[in-house]
Amino acid sequence: MAEGPLEKLRMFLRELPPAARALLRAELERAAARGDEVPAGDFILAELRRDAGAEQTARLEPVARASPPPPAAPETGRIESASRMFFAPLEPFLVDDLPDRVHRGRIARAALEPAWQWICRDLMPKEAKTYSDEMARSLLTNDRVMSERMARAFQDQAVQRMRDALTAAQDDSKARQRLAAQLGIAKALEHLREILGILRARDALNVFASRLPPQIKNLADDHLDNVRALLDSPIGGHPDVFVYALVLVMGRLASPWQLVRLAVKAAESDVAAKIMGTSYAVAVSIILGEMDRILSVLRDDIKRGRFDSASEMLKDLYDAARLLRTELDLSGDSPWARQLTATRSEISNLVRAEIETVPGRVRRLLRQRKPSEIRSGAVLDRTEVQETEALIEFVSVCRNYASELAINEVTLRVHSEVQNYLETGISPLLDSLRGADEAHRAFRQSQVDAAVRFAGKVFGASYASLLAKAADVAAKAADTAGQDGERKAAKA
Repeated sequence: MAEGPLEKLRMFLRELPPAARALLRAELERAAARGDEVPAGDFILAELRRDAGAEQTARLEPVARASPPPPAAPETGRIESASRMFFAPLEPFLVDDLPDRVHRGRIARAALEPAWQWICRDLMPKEAKTYSDEMARSLLTNDRVMSERMARAFQDQAVQRMRDALTAAQDDSKARQRLAAQLGIAKALEHLREILGILRARDALNVFASRLPPQIKNLADDHLDNVRALLDSPIGGHPDVFVYALVLVMGRLASPWQLVRLAVKAAESDVAAKIMGTSYAVAVSIILGEMDRILSVLRDDIKRGRFDSASEMLKDLYDAARLLRTELDLSGDSPWARQLTATRSEISNLVRAEIETVPGRVRRLLRQRKPSEIRSGAVLDRTEVQETEALIEFVSVCRNYASELAINEVTLRVHSEVQNYLETGISPLLDSLRGADEAHRAFRQSQVDAAVRFAGKVFGASYASLLAKAADVAAKAADTAGQDGERKAAKA
């Protein structure tokens, strides 16, 4: 398939309702479990899984929840794959990101399939085939206990083999290159180390997660002391567990960025230099890494015109930056201060480049046109109107977070320009609609409709409602004038 059809297919899949995507994903996973070949099935399934992961993590909250999602109900007909059962302990640590971006305690979801292929093809092919066949039979009978038991046994086998492979690659450059080539993804060895680390700490992490509250609304006072004690216990404080335990805690926090309070508590100081001397310094690194990941999601959302999601990502970044600057003393020249400054600067540049186009978009759509410039029966492009409306709303959202994210000047200027243009430009549009002839009426009407939508985002629903009533009056006046003209022409 060419790039064009692939992109069209991707957009089609993303426009499906959530229930339809879930049903299609279940059918494709069932076909894969049977070994059936489906044209473009791998691509479609990867897209559906990616969107499902995004809905469960980055779109709904900035970090993954600590507990893996519950198994699908039997009536859905979904058959869990052998690989999904194998990677189940990794679920709280998965993020939807590119494999070439590595963050502490996180694994890119896109790295799992290459890792599974490597296990089945190169690491332990015979054992993997036996496991997959037995798992398929067990899952068909909905024997969840047996399926989990088999997955644990195969995880234990794989852990030892992965350790041996990484040990061999550590001191042998050729073995390291070969292993990276077999996995076939960027930062392959880093992802493999994270997978191995989580699988090795599987049981300890399960115990740790079971002792955490389901949700912590505010990490302070007793909650802060209790979580700190759990992290300092033999289970949570173990070097192989500590980083992942922090990620689990982050997943239980209503405000994930409050994780920094553990670092301040451990150092008994908010000074960055003192915190860096404790084991809890990694908590700040996890937060900064999460901000970096959300920034990449924001960049992708803006590029694809998904401004509703972009607004959510912008709020997450605002909350994180504000809490870090509130809880930490970043006045010195520390690596954390430099990284936070760089992140805020990148957000500013990204948002500025997009919202600075808004006034020009509005003027292009709503400018007065001579009748000779309008094709008979033409209307404004619906997609362009929708994109501009979404951008205007995005500007309003940006105003709420402008000061913290260093976008104050540009958001105020853009909002003011759009506001002034609408205040002065709507009245001439209504006049043009009143006097429009039949050939140009549809275009004049589409301009007024667009102006009503834009005004709703800038001035509010009440103003837009009044403007819509004025537009109706103007449209009726145009109809009356048209009918009078037709009667005069008939008499003549």
